[in-house]
Amino acid sequence: MENTAGASEGAIRRLANIQAITDEAFAYMDVDELLDTLLDRVRAVLGVDTAVVLLLDREERFLVATAAKGLEEEVVQAAHVPVGEGFAGRVAAERRPVYVPDVSSAGVFNPLLVERGLHSLLGVPLVGGGTLVGVMHVGTLAHRRFTGEETEFLQLAASTAALAVQSLLSRAERAGALELQRSLIPAAPPPVPGLELAARYRPGKAIVGGDWYDVFALPSGEVGIVMGDVAGHGLRAAVVMGRMRSALRAYALDNDDPAEVLRKLNRKMLHFEPEATATVLYAVVDTVVGRVRVSSAGHPPPVLALPDGSAQSVDMKFDVLIGLGENLPRRTMTFGLRPGALLCFYTDGLIERRNEPILEGVARLCEAAYAGPPEAVGAAVMSAMIGREAPEDDVALLVARRVP
Repeated sequence: MENTAGASEGAIRRLANIQAITDEAFAYMDVDELLDTLLDRVRAVLGVDTAVVLLLDREERFLVATAAKGLEEEVVQAAHVPVGEGFAGRVAAERRPVYVPDVSSAGVFNPLLVERGLHSLLGVPLVGGGTLVGVMHVGTLAHRRFTGEETEFLQLAASTAALAVQSLLSRAERAGALELQRSLIPAAPPPVPGLELAARYRPGKAIVGGDWYDVFALPSGEVGIVMGDVAGHGLRAAVVMGRMRSALRAYALDNDDPAEVLRKLNRKMLHFEPEATATVLYAVVDTVVGRVRVSSAGHPPPVLALPDGSAQSVDMKFDVLIGLGENLPRRTMTFGLRPGALLCFYTDGLIERRNEPILEGVARLCEAAYAGPPEAVGAAVMSAMIGREAPEDDVALLVARRVP
């Protein structure tokens, strides 16, 4: 009977410990508050002196101290450990619990663990959905041998932390990417001489990407129009988009040839951000003589609608994407823009649909576009192309009409 009672007490205690780290209140916390609360509970349940969480950085090279109890200086001093080195690095590399009975002789990477006087350490990986998020470890000032039940509890705490951190960081990243895009993509295009403009931007329902448009007056009196789409999603794609936007603007001030501007942009990205790729279309519009010069780095061509005719996709050649082939040629095409004629610039989210050829999407866009007031045309295009169903991918649309 005593054994049965002991087993029952152990099960009840373990259930209480599980409930202690899966409280619904976690759903309303940010990452820092969640980790602080979780470490307080882990420290109390296990009766340890320190509890620390280190999260994996974006490049997956270092573990960065993010939250700590009893060893707060780790966070204050921005301690970080290379994956594969020292105690925490070994936990991350091996993705299994690691027990260190004597810190002073274990060859730990972070000197703070020794300076603090820790004797024994137990660390477990933070893994969510098969992805390594970081490491959680606890320590004691006196010698401590952790039981199997205690190790299992720490693993449960780490799993809870991993899933919660992934969810919270994902939401924070999306919010940050949206805010960055809003700061870089104007709600309405700026006024420029000789053109009437309207724009629409709609984030996809999955996750924020790197679509953008830009309109600016050039020293020559011409107007620069950009439409681009950075490969990837989330905050990183939005950050790369911002850098590309700034670089293209700078190159556009020094050169009036769209192909040369894209060549310089490509060279810059290959050197400083070789992993980034993007499609970009850059057009220079002369509203006085009615001329458009345009170059495409793998981006869909604009749709041209004439006042007395139907809309058609501009027949132009594509050059290689930004981020590929530094020495490959880039070309500029020139075509006329009559008074009252209208151009639609867009990203592929507007025309791409599952189980539908892209050419069908372009054809639908040409049917919807006409040489009318840009705001009305933008509304008609979005109604025809998007309708009531949120797009999977981001959609950027810029409509420009030469003043009749």
